[in-house]
Order: sequence, then C-alpha cells, then structure tokens
Amino acid sequence: MTGLANASPELILVSITAFLVAGFVKGLVGFGLPTIGLGLMTVFVGVEKAMVLVLWPAFLTNLWQGLLGGHLRALLQRLWPFLSAAVLVLGAGTLVLTRLPVGAADLVLGILMVAYAVPLLAGVVLTIPARLEVPTGVGLGLVNGVFSGLTGSYTVPGVMYLQAIGLPRDQLIQAMGLLFLFSTVALGISLGSFGLVSGRETLASIVLVIPTLLAVWAGQKVRKKVSEAAFRRLVLAAILALGLYLIPIGVWRLVQ
Repeated sequence: MTGLANASPELILVSITAFLVAGFVKGLVGFGLPTIGLGLMTVFVGVEKAMVLVLWPAFLTNLWQGLLGGHLRALLQRLWPFLSAAVLVLGAGTLVLTRLPVGAADLVLGILMVAYAVPLLAGVVLTIPARLEVPTGVGLGLVNGVFSGLTGSYTVPGVMYLQAIGLPRDQLIQAMGLLFLFSTVALGISLGSFGLVSGRETLASIVLVIPTLLAVWAGQKVRKKVSEAAFRRLVLAAILALGLYLIPIGVWRLVQ
C-alpha cells in the first residue's frame, strides 16, 4: 500500500471497511482487531504492510482499553510475569516471520483457536489454580509473544490464559488491553528493527485510527447490554469464528 492518499478508491474503501469491522469486534469482545484487520488487508497489501497498517489503530484502542478500566494497579501486580514474558520474546516471532512460508502461522493460529473454543463452548471448564498462575503465565506469555511477532495477533494463548485465571468481565477486558498494548509497542519496535516500517504505511495507519475508534465505541455500547455469562460465551464464539476465519486464509496463502 502506498499510503491512503495515493491508493485507489477501491483500496481505500476496503481499508476503511476492514477497520470498521475489526474495530466493532474489538469494542464488543475486547480483542480481534489485529486478527481481522490483518486477515482482510493481507489479501490486498501483503502481511508485512498489513501489520504496519494495524499498528496505530491497535495502539490507540489498546491504550484506551488497557489504562481506563479502573483496575490498572491490581492487574499489573498480578500479571506482570505474564506480560513481561509476552513482550520479551516478541522479536523472535518477527524474525521467524521473515523466514517462514506465508500463511503457515495463520494456519497454526487458527487451528489452536478452534481447538480451544470448541470444548469450552461444549461445557468444558478450563481453570488455572492460583499456585500455578505465575509459572503457567510465564510459559504461555512466551508462547504468546512468539505468536504475536509471527502473526501480528496477540490473542493466542494470552486471552485463553486470562480467561482461565478467572478474571471477571471488566478486569478481563482491561487485562486484554494491557497485553495488547504492550505487545503492540513491542511489535512496532520489532518491525522497525527489521526494516518493515515505512512512512507511507505509517501515515495510512494513523488515518485508519478514525474509523477504528468509531467502530470500537459502537461495539462497547452493544457490550454493555450483554450479561457476564453471555459475554464469556461471546468471547469463546469470537475466538472460534476467528480461528475458522484464519484456517482457510492460511491455506490460501500457503498455496499462492
């Protein structure tokens, strides 16, 4: 993409639509913006440029979500081992991205999402006891960091971990925001260090903040009308949908 100002009207329309959809899902369930934005935009501009386009919308929406929930201090005290691990190894995932066949990471990520969501929607309860919260958090944080750098999506297995430790809805939303905020900053630094960030894509990313924020606001309005039990099922349904969305995209990219 050569920047929205120099893009075709069709590409501009596709970009705005993609970030409206991604922003609404983000506002509704607290995640999904990078996954949906990347999945849609990679078809038109390639995965590396799509990751750059997602940076500013992801950063600002996650800043909003992560800092303004009212539980910042408590969540940082509880989650810092997990969050630190997720950020520290993100660059390793970006390094792998530059060498892995396009589509492989999307395929693996999609399969993991489906494998996680289906049993839980069927009634299986996944919990992590308090005594295992820190070591499990570190291990899953490391995995999450690699996947984040590899795919630009911060969901797996981070959201799964935050659900399994039993955070209530408001804390879960803010905790996801913190994970995504720190991961977005680390991803931006990592992409820059590998020479994958250009001025034109960065400018386009800033422009796309406007439709994204409007869509997030609309999604949040809808979320307030949903009960906590329904919200948790909605999160699982969103993970399943994203997984089913990523699998064919991954296969399509691999065969191109």
